[in-house]
Amino acid sequence: MATKIDKEACREAYNLVRDDASEVNWVTFKYNGSTIVPGDQGVDYETFKRKCTDDVRLFGFVRFTTGDAMSKRVKFALITWIGEDVSGLQRAKTGTDKTLVKEVVQNFAKEFVISDHKELDEDYIKNELKKAGGANYDAQTE
Repeated sequence: MATKIDKEACREAYNLVRDDASEVNWVTFKYNGSTIVPGDQGVDYETFKRKCTDDVRLFGFVRFTTGDAMSKRVKFALITWIGEDVSGLQRAKTGTDKTLVKEVVQNFAKEFVISDHKELDEDYIKNELKKAGGANYDAQTE
């Protein structure tokens, strides 16, 4: 059966993370049968990481604050998590299903496909976002 996405509900969750007035820093998009729907949401990145278990596949849209002494920037990451115990067929479908998620999640600095918990490290993700962010004034001193 072809995968579908609940665009309206997913867009609401996506916009919640993008809203500067919201405290929500991340949201997951999960499978409910053959439909992608909003999953959990929260403030703490460590809580998001705990959702990434070996038996699930999900998409995460996460807000990070990056930058340096000169300027702080909000950057967004799209994380595709595929747990170690996910079957080969489901792994393969996740790649094509991601195009449905990208119809909703359109603005992000960098995209990650991760199945190793070490790559979910917050510093690693922030560093990759910083590299994608352009000018870096950390090395300058007054």
